[in-house]
Amino acid sequence: MGSEPVQSFAELMRGALRILVFTGAGISTGSGIPDYRGPNGVWKTHAPVFYRDFMASEELEKAGKLLAVVTQNIDGLHGRAGVSRELIVELHGTMHEVECQSCRRREEPGPRFEEFHLTGKPPSCGCGGFLKPATISFGQSLRHEDLARAFETALRADLVVALGSTLSVTPAANVPLEAASRGAFYVIVNRGPTEHDRLPEVTLRLEGDVVFAVPPRGEGGARAKVKTGRYGANAPAAAVRKKPW
Repeated sequence: MGSEPVQSFAELMRGALRILVFTGAGISTGSGIPDYRGPNGVWKTHAPVFYRDFMASEELEKAGKLLAVVTQNIDGLHGRAGVSRELIVELHGTMHEVECQSCRRREEPGPRFEEFHLTGKPPSCGCGGFLKPATISFGQSLRHEDLARAFETALRADLVVALGSTLSVTPAANVPLEAASRGAFYVIVNRGPTEHDRLPEVTLRLEGDVVFAVPPRGEGGARAKVKTGRYGANAPAAAVRKKPW
């Protein structure tokens, strides 16, 4: 593939002032954590989980461009990569805390897991409520405050970049679409198809591993295939200049 699609992506990044980054399981596959619905997803291969910190959005934050990172992931890698905690919205919770199902108090999971290992009884909070990992389980509603933060951020973004998500799980997948429907440029980077690929709101579609399309610091350019949306591969640069922000 030529460099034009990547250059278009770069121009969109340079022209944007308020970038919303939306991430799914594909953002962590380069760290050894398998995704769920991809070609080699955990629901197909049951791959083991090992990881290293591989990518940071803090460069955007340092440049004053990062509005927020809205993630479906529970692995906490964005925080470990250096993104400020106040800029991260973990829609599906975190594996690094346990939460009381009554008073919603959170704490470190280690001692509680050890307690469960020794006694075989579900750990409980001081208030008497049960403790569980602070992740969103199937059938459990997302936290209202997290959803509200995500959609409020989408209202202010001028560029939204979806990385490593099939964009098939709602309401989370509606967050980047909300930004795009209000005029933000919309770039999708993913290996394999997504539910948003054919939507007219998509500005630029890069096909390939996120780690190639958006390489870690110090590594070279992208090796992704491109699918273009309403503006085509070369149009985003001109479109950014015309954007009324």
